[in-house]
Amino acid sequence: MAFETKEQVLEQILSQNKPKCPYCDMVMSLWDVPDIALGDGLGWGTPYLYICFNDDCSLYKRGWESIRENFAHNASHRCMNYPGTDQFECIPVFSPDGAKGQIIDDEVLAAQERLKEATKRGFSILADCYVSKDWVEMLKLLVDAVEPNRVRLKAAQMIGDFGDTEVIETLRSSRFGNVKLTEAVQESIQKIHNRFFTRECPFCAEIIKKRAMICKHCGKDIAGI
Repeated sequence: MAFETKEQVLEQILSQNKPKCPYCDMVMSLWDVPDIALGDGLGWGTPYLYICFNDDCSLYKRGWESIRENFAHNASHRCMNYPGTDQFECIPVFSPDGAKGQIIDDEVLAAQERLKEATKRGFSILADCYVSKDWVEMLKLLVDAVEPNRVRLKAAQMIGDFGDTEVIETLRSSRFGNVKLTEAVQESIQKIHNRFFTRECPFCAEIIKKRAMICKHCGKDIAGI
């Protein structure tokens, strides 16, 4: 059985039309389901829902009085829809701002779309780099903090297979601010050394042959180190 990632589910939802609330006819807002379920504790079965956040919605306005009279609680409910279906239900809210923190607004969706496009473009460039063995372009993607992390991580992994020893100094002197990225860079540096039978002098950090006994740069005895 193939399981969809949260990103794939979102992409599928965004390709569909937004539903309208059957109580007020307003377009409903996409809602990121919290990790802790607000219902029966079993979860919603989907990472996203549509919820009507129109404060003038008849369901929401009547809910305050109805719940207060029947259950003696200060709460109401909003209309909820399961994306891609005609299934509408009620979700409880306990204040006018309840659940609004998980609204995915258009600006967030636009940012996610830009990230998706940038990632696609980055992987396309890396595919060309793989064919042409262009480690210089890989390095540009790797050290560019604007590039998506997935692209930079892939560049870090690839550069160990194609990079020359001259790239090591740039990799050593760069700060990536990401543990996985830093680890991938360290592994690629070691790959490059293994490919060229080199290492770095423990005294001056210059690149030397792995079997060298004396560093040709600083003259230090490195036998056995």
